[in-house]
Amino acid sequence: MPAPGGRWGCGADQRVQQLRRQVRVKEERIVELEAENAILHLKLAEYQEMIGKSSREARRFHLLYSEKQYLQRSVHSTLIQLSQVIQKLKRDLKEFHSSSLGLVRNYQDAHQACMAEIAAAVKRAQLSSEALQARQSREVHLEKSLQEIKEQYQIEKEKRRLLHNRLVELKGNIRVHCRIRPVLPFDSGFDDPALQSSSLCEKVIHAVDDETVLVKCKRPGHPLTDKTYNFERVYGPAESQRTVFEEIRPLLISLLDGYSVCVMAAGPSGSGKSYTMLGRPASPAPAARRDPHGDVGVVPRVAEELFRLISENPSRSPKVEVSIVEVYNNEIFDLLAKDISTLVPRVKRGMRTSTEGQKEVPLLAHEQVGSAAELTALVATGLQLRAWQPTRVHGDSSRSHLLVTVTLSPAGTPGCTAPQPDPAPVQELICPSVPPTVRGQGPKAAHSTSSSGPAPLEPAEPQRPAPARLQLVDLAGSECAGVSGVTGPALRETAFINRSLAALAGVLDALAEHRAHVPYRDSKLTHLLQDSIGGDAKLLLIVCVSPCRKHLAESLQSLAFGARARQVPRGPVRRRRSAGARTRKGEPGLG
Repeated sequence: MPAPGGRWGCGADQRVQQLRRQVRVKEERIVELEAENAILHLKLAEYQEMIGKSSREARRFHLLYSEKQYLQRSVHSTLIQLSQVIQKLKRDLKEFHSSSLGLVRNYQDAHQACMAEIAAAVKRAQLSSEALQARQSREVHLEKSLQEIKEQYQIEKEKRRLLHNRLVELKGNIRVHCRIRPVLPFDSGFDDPALQSSSLCEKVIHAVDDETVLVKCKRPGHPLTDKTYNFERVYGPAESQRTVFEEIRPLLISLLDGYSVCVMAAGPSGSGKSYTMLGRPASPAPAARRDPHGDVGVVPRVAEELFRLISENPSRSPKVEVSIVEVYNNEIFDLLAKDISTLVPRVKRGMRTSTEGQKEVPLLAHEQVGSAAELTALVATGLQLRAWQPTRVHGDSSRSHLLVTVTLSPAGTPGCTAPQPDPAPVQELICPSVPPTVRGQGPKAAHSTSSSGPAPLEPAEPQRPAPARLQLVDLAGSECAGVSGVTGPALRETAFINRSLAALAGVLDALAEHRAHVPYRDSKLTHLLQDSIGGDAKLLLIVCVSPCRKHLAESLQSLAFGARARQVPRGPVRRRRSAGARTRKGEPGLG
């Protein structure tokens, strides 16, 4: 028999186990329920999210619906407005259609009128075309005639040039003029003109006519003897500056035709050389009592006339260049040098002969000018540096030989397709080479050429022209040191002046006597003037003398100098050609 407590104990255990099983079942159920609860929570969150999305979609759909209703109302309003516009356009179109019909009718009427005018214009054009053809035919005929006239004009122009230069040659390629100045107050040594009747101021040199000078050579104890000198032109004391220039004017035409020209004034001090070439300096007298043109010299008149002639044919305007030098104490000085300073008032230049026989002045300054005023101002600038010295004979005695050289370089030759030569180098502005007709043949050959008579008129050779050159020379005056009263440096200047003038006279004597050697190199002056004296330039020498007995000895020397110059033979002057055309290899130079 079990113990009393055993049955109850087993039952309790069983109950406990049963309860434990129930607890486990419950716990498992609780776990399941918790899992289901978690799932349900998840579903609840999903449903809540879906509900949120649905709410947003609903709101969006609501907004879209509201916008749709607004758009519908706007479209409806717009349709109403469009309907009104369409009605208005229909009314305007109807009005436009009616106006277009009117315009079409007007256009048709205008078209018919235009067609009538076009038909009339066509008829007129046909008539004009016939007239145009007739005019074109006439124009062709006129152009042909004009071309023939131009050709004939060129031929006649060339003949005119040849005839003009032949006329100048017939007058003499070296022409010597004599100018007798009037008696001036300083001739007596007193300022009172009433004292000019003294024996020193007695007029012993007279112009008999336009070609003859009479000199009364009266010496104490000897009978009165007269000497006469003949020149191409003689200017009396009353002759004006304009009269002198009128004899020079034809030479400027020759210059533009390509010939070189030289105008030279010579004579004793105080004889009027600088007055003839340069004119009188500005006078302090009131302008109302001065003649603005009466005292103008050859140089400014030549400048004015030269540019006047150039302006007559602008299509062939040459380039005009100027150089100014002086020969002082047998040295060459450039008066236009750019490196002039107060310490060195003039720049000395040398002289040399090139391998082609051309005489050169290296580094010689030259200025291009475009008007007569520029040329005259340039000469005035150079004159400020010229050497001057007062003497007993003349208050402003020039102590140097002045050479103003104007070079004309051709701008081009009409009708010539060949290239033009370059302008002559600076060295040729003063002394270009001697042409083949003179160089290497000597003065005898030149004399034989000149004595053979005038050459026949022939057209110019088809060679390119070289620069033509105009030299305007104011020689220093010869003087006696005892009369002029100079001493010191001025006496040395006088010696060089007389020596260079003696060398010039020696060159003229050599040419007149046909010597084999012409001493051009005895002086810088004769070396510079070689082409003008014995070369290819047309030379006009103006011998200036005083009429007074006081200067009789110097005047006789100058008249004899001019007479010797007239005896120099000259061949036909030829037009300047390019350096290549003038120079032949192996030809010796003169001097």
